[in-house]
Amino acid sequence: MDRKLLLIILDGVPWRNWRRLFGNLEGWVHSGEARVWKHRAVLPSISASCYASIHTGVSPQEHGCTGNGNVFRLSQPDVFSQVRKSGGVTGAVAHSFWSSFFNRHPFDLVRDIEYDEPDSDTINHGRFHTMTGYGLINQMTPSDVDLFATLTNLCGRFDLTYGMLHTCTLDSMGHRFFHDCQEMDHACAVMDEMLAPFIPKWRAMGYEIIVTADHGQDERGHHGGRSDLQQEAALYYFGDAEGPAEETVIDQLQLAPTILSRLGAAVPDSMKAGSFLT
Repeated sequence: MDRKLLLIILDGVPWRNWRRLFGNLEGWVHSGEARVWKHRAVLPSISASCYASIHTGVSPQEHGCTGNGNVFRLSQPDVFSQVRKSGGVTGAVAHSFWSSFFNRHPFDLVRDIEYDEPDSDTINHGRFHTMTGYGLINQMTPSDVDLFATLTNLCGRFDLTYGMLHTCTLDSMGHRFFHDCQEMDHACAVMDEMLAPFIPKWRAMGYEIIVTADHGQDERGHHGGRSDLQQEAALYYFGDAEGPAEETVIDQLQLAPTILSRLGAAVPDSMKAGSFLT
């Protein structure tokens, strides 16, 4: 496989906050080093359902994950398994739901929180966290800079073909404070500043990069339903591919076939949406 790609998912950030508060990402758009489009989540626009759709390329009505309380090992082909079939190396730094969906379920804290399995047919190198005890007062989220560093460590040690990172910090903050407030302005700016130094590192390591969210959040800190604030996020792309016009809205089901197409892996028949990069 000639190309490498990283998918960075910042959970629960609505379109309006991406374009207003992520000054480093917007700076790269302004300089021409990145492109940005609007990205619309599936329904329900709830986290677990979106995670499953992002990597299988099928809707929740097909894969069956109807929400965060309904997590199981998915049966559809997914990005990790297709990259492995093509000889690539995969890694993930993420919430434990991702391990349950694409590796093993139920998630075992001791066995699955950190593993290196070169012969796995899905995720070779996993670093996961559970957020056990999460609530509005205690977020139980790791520091994002630690997560970015962990992904970089996996890229350097194992030369990942495909790496995925997911963090819930901004989603958790949004549920507590809602997104139109000083606390969220600051939180988004901090995330942007933490992420920014890693973008040139990953590009220097040969990676194309997609930065996006699984869904947005509305004025009451909610998501799961149908509204622009709940469904729409930004999608930033760093790489050499050709993309659609600036006003194009990317459907979430396009992510999986786009990633596989960029990596030169086979796109399974179950993924019906077209790639948005060529």
